[in-house]
Amino acid sequence: MTVLCKIYRSVNKSDCYLYVPFEKDLEDVPDTLLKHLGKLESAMTLKLTPERKLAQADITEVLSQLEEQGYYLQMASTTDEYMQIVRARNEKL
Repeated sequence: MTVLCKIYRSVNKSDCYLYVPFEKDLEDVPDTLLKHLGKLESAMTLKLTPERKLAQADITEVLSQLEEQGYYLQMASTTDEYMQIVRARNEKL
């Protein structure tokens, strides 16, 4: 399975990325999700295949969600958020 995918970055929600099939764009994304994410800006376009490695997401899960629901939402892990808090506190020392 190969999917040409457009990836959007949420301006309002840090580290939130929305993957959508290039040809459908935001057509299958629920309005409530779009409102929650706020303003989106195009981050990149990628050709996704099962062999491709992604830095922050499992390619099998991404391809599955794109096929089943028409989009994939990548959010920052809670560990990353926790580490940012720890880092900010350590800078004050």
